[in-house]
Amino acid sequence: MELTITAGYHMMDVEEEEEAGIVEPCVGMEFESEDAARKFYSEYARRLGFVVRVMQRRRSGIDGRTLARRLGCNKQGFSPNNRTIVGPGPDKKPRPSAREGCKATILVKMDKSGKWVVTRFEKDHNHPLVVTASGFSSSGDKDKKIEELTKELEHQEHLCATYREKLVSFMNSVEEQTEELASKIQLIVDNVRKVESEVQNFSCRR
Repeated sequence: MELTITAGYHMMDVEEEEEAGIVEPCVGMEFESEDAARKFYSEYARRLGFVVRVMQRRRSGIDGRTLARRLGCNKQGFSPNNRTIVGPGPDKKPRPSAREGCKATILVKMDKSGKWVVTRFEKDHNHPLVVTASGFSSSGDKDKKIEELTKELEHQEHLCATYREKLVSFMNSVEEQTEELASKIQLIVDNVRKVESEVQNFSCRR
């Protein structure tokens, strides 16, 4: 079952959100961690009918820690050509860009106490929102997410294969070095025995 929110291309009003049990972000809201803030906004987005894009972050110049993070609607910004081509061969079909210049965003920063605080919240979207059971705002968003996950899986499989090759190469190298070391040790043992034998023979002649 889908609920399309199109009134003025903005989110539910306060009464509708309260009836749906949706807690809206607000400036000053605190979280124990960046991950907690991200989970809250992702759940908020799922309940209202849009998908979150993890955007810019600001790092500490001292230790590299993340100090601020911006999250927003996945329809933020514009694609370079505003259209993408999908499908192999000459029958490629153009598909409109998923980005529509939406301004909906949230900015969270870590304060001196270590908590993450909402310092900016843009609520309104410039496109219809569609609430689905899966939490995706459209089939296009679902396809895009599947494509992203597929690429990530391929990347991880490639890394796994690379590390496996390196491990096998390392084990073979260790085996070869072990055999070489064993040969050298055996040669030393043989030489020691030879010297001991010569010393013993020399002693017997005296």
